[in-house]
Amino acid sequence: MKIHGTLAPFLRDHGTLLLDGGLATELERAGFDLDHPLWSAWLLSERPEAIAAVHRAYLAAGADCITTASYQATIPGFRRSGATDAEARGLLIRSVELALRVRDEFRSGASETRRAHPLVAASIGPYGAFLADGSEYTGAYAIGHDGLVDFHRGRMRLLLEAGPDLLACETIPSVVEARALAVLLAELPDARAWVSFSCRDGARLCDGTPFVDAVRAVAVLPQVVAVGVNCTAPVFVEALLRAAAAVTDKPLVAYPNSGETYDAAARVWRGMSDPLDWGERARAWRAAGARLVGGCCRTGPDHVRAARAALGA
Repeated sequence: MKIHGTLAPFLRDHGTLLLDGGLATELERAGFDLDHPLWSAWLLSERPEAIAAVHRAYLAAGADCITTASYQATIPGFRRSGATDAEARGLLIRSVELALRVRDEFRSGASETRRAHPLVAASIGPYGAFLADGSEYTGAYAIGHDGLVDFHRGRMRLLLEAGPDLLACETIPSVVEARALAVLLAELPDARAWVSFSCRDGARLCDGTPFVDAVRAVAVLPQVVAVGVNCTAPVFVEALLRAAAAVTDKPLVAYPNSGETYDAAARVWRGMSDPLDWGERARAWRAAGARLVGGCCRTGPDHVRAARAALGA
């Protein structure tokens, strides 16, 4: 397995890098109404300390990496909500600075010094997250490869300049978008990123593309330090991990949602949470090849705590 230095202290010493869980759904549990085109990024200007509190909760639960509140944050998205260009850029930078501050404060006050210094991953959500119309779960965009390159370029560069440990290119539903991100990462030789895809089943992305084709499209890049799946039903994850392991020797990442389904039209989650214990699931994903493990929408600090106990990470 090819392990980049950013991940080495976790994977070589403990075998697993434990990620955090859902940010926006934890903020909703805390009482915040995120029915807004910016979703959790709206709170970067209104209530940044609420975001900081969720970061702290995940670190306290045992997460080795926290992810910034920039998933749905873009300069055009902020401007659409009334921000100036300068304000929009400042809010993107704030998402990283906020997570870095919480991480450093946590580390300075931590009684357990055996854990490696936690990481901060700057979230880069798909184009569909900016649209806020549910297309992040289909990949059905009215924009092509070149437009996606242009859309992501400025945000990716700005987030990197803010100094995160790596990028989290996540919930990517389309192989066209994956190839656009690959173009941008190739422009940035010093960047380090994981790329994770949202999938409709155990073999295909949300846009219907074979999952292994998307993995191949990004795993060849030295800038990509891990590849896998997120915001996908837990029942599909083991099959997807086994498929990815057959085409790459890079560390695999798995942080599915709770098993519920998001109804974009009604803006509600439907169904029941997956009944199996999250720790049991985490062991199964680890056995299937995952080395970066966590949760996505509708998972929280208790899920992270259960995964840490199960994995002994």
